[in-house]
This record gives sequence, C-alpha cells and structure tokens, in this order.
Amino acid sequence: MQKQDRIFVAGHRGLVGGAIVRRLQALGYDNLLLAGRDMLDLREAASVEVFFAKEKPQVVILAAAKVGGIHANDTYPALFLFENMQIQNNVIDAAFRHGAQKLTFLGSSCIYPKFAEQPIREDSLLTGALEPTNEWYAIAKIAGIKLCQAYRKQYGFNAISLMPTNLYGPGDNFDLNNSHVLPALIRKFHEAKLRGDGEVVMWGTGTPRREFLHVDDMAAATVFLTETYDGADIVNVGVGDDVSIRDLAELVKEVTGFGGGIVNDTSKPDGTPRKLLDVSRLHGLGWHAQIGLREGIEQTYRWFLDHQSQLRAV
Repeated sequence: MQKQDRIFVAGHRGLVGGAIVRRLQALGYDNLLLAGRDMLDLREAASVEVFFAKEKPQVVILAAAKVGGIHANDTYPALFLFENMQIQNNVIDAAFRHGAQKLTFLGSSCIYPKFAEQPIREDSLLTGALEPTNEWYAIAKIAGIKLCQAYRKQYGFNAISLMPTNLYGPGDNFDLNNSHVLPALIRKFHEAKLRGDGEVVMWGTGTPRREFLHVDDMAAATVFLTETYDGADIVNVGVGDDVSIRDLAELVKEVTGFGGGIVNDTSKPDGTPRKLLDVSRLHGLGWHAQIGLREGIEQTYRWFLDHQSQLRAV
C-alpha cells in the first residue's frame, strides 16, 4: 500500500474496523473511504456496485460482519449465514471488478473444527466438525475464505484472509447477554463492586483455556499483512499463548478492584477445553503481538468506565 491509496475499511464502526482506522491514520494513511450502514448497506448488491463504481478503492479491508455471541448465533442461524455471505459476496466481487489492487478479508478462529489439535494450525481447516453453537457464522466465514481463494485462482485477484483469535478492547460489546467472555467479566465484576456483593458466580469449572488478542494488536497485524503479505494461504492472528478462564477472572477481579470471592457454578457447561491458535506462520512473516493481557484489560476497563453512557448493547 501507498500512503495516498484510496482505502475502503468496510465495518469501520465496529470493534475491529474502528481499530484498523485508528491504526491506518496513525501511520499516515489519510485517504480513507468510510461509509456506515446509513450510507451503504453491504447486504445490497446494487448499493455496493454504485459505491465501488464511484469511489474505486485501491485497497479494501473487509472487517464488516454480522456478529454476536452463542445466544444470537443459535437464535438467528439463517441471518448469520445469509447476511454474512451477502456482505462477503458483494464486497469481494465488486472489489475485483472495479480494479482494487488488494483485499484483506477478516475471518474468525471459529472456522476450525471443534476438536482440532492444539495449537490450531491453518491446515486444520475443513478437517472436522464445527462447534454447533456458531457453525452458521463459521460456514459463512469459510465461504469467504474460499471465495477469496477462488478469485485469486481464476482471476489473479490479490485477496488475503486473516483468522483472528478472541478479540477484546475499547469499543467492545459489554452486554451481559450477548458479549464474549472478557468484556462480560469486566462488567460483571465492576457491577458487583458497585453493589458491594460478596461474590461473583462464574459458569463452569474455570479450567478451559482461551487466547485473547487486543483489538489494537489485531489492527496492527491487519495493516502489516495488508502491506506485506500476498499469499493464498490463510494466516492465524493471535498471541500464541492462552490463559484459563479462572485465571482470567482473577485478573479481571484485580483490575476492577472487586474485593469479594469467585464461586464456580459447575452445573453449567465449560465448552471447548482449549482454543489456541498456532501463530508460527504469522511470526515467520515478521509480526508479533505487543500488548500484554493485563495491560490490555486495564486499558479496556478504563474505556468501559469512560463510556458508560454509550456502551454498545448488541
């Protein structure tokens, strides 16, 4: 990429897209094309066609997606599959036909089999059954990967696909019913502190292990790989280390200043025992995560405190 390139960040109002915009601006990329859903509905092929015909972005970063937690995925499977495929199909095809020089597609670690060997290598894709609670979203993302690879194979289109691990950070969703585990813990411990509760109850045994990547690190990796990587193979983006949910809870408890105890409700399910990405390919390309977990949680908690009136609920 050149600093003057017209760069379209699809999904710039989301957690990841917003961080990518911040990263691009910090690096001096000032010719950014940004269009929210009120201006451009990526699900509508005709609207996407008009936008690309007029703006002709040279670089496209596709961070837009319909996202949600387990409950949302399980409740709205048709929407998660259909709308994500609409977005991907429209943007990838229009980017190719209107002369974009590069497209970066952001997927998800949920594309991998539920019981993939740990840490999960990129070649684990399509080697086993998916996690049932988010298979609709995963199948859409797999289709996006394959569409990028198909356009590269048939047309020589320079489209790359990145698979991030669990992301968190400023701008996250802190709704207790729909958020992911880390922002949910931040809110749960914060509100327990305000109420003066003696304990916080956590689902499961606390033994499952998860990997967490700060969204600003994800943004840095995305820009780096958009600048330097041109391969057909997907690339995992993570930190290469994980933490037990119990230890994560203890860390969030310390950061939020909650003084009570933590009780495990072992009648509730644990989920997948471990989910850690193999980031050897990413490290070989020259990029490593920079933000430690405690530092990232502290930063996220400060953002949470400063934005109480505008927290995203969905």
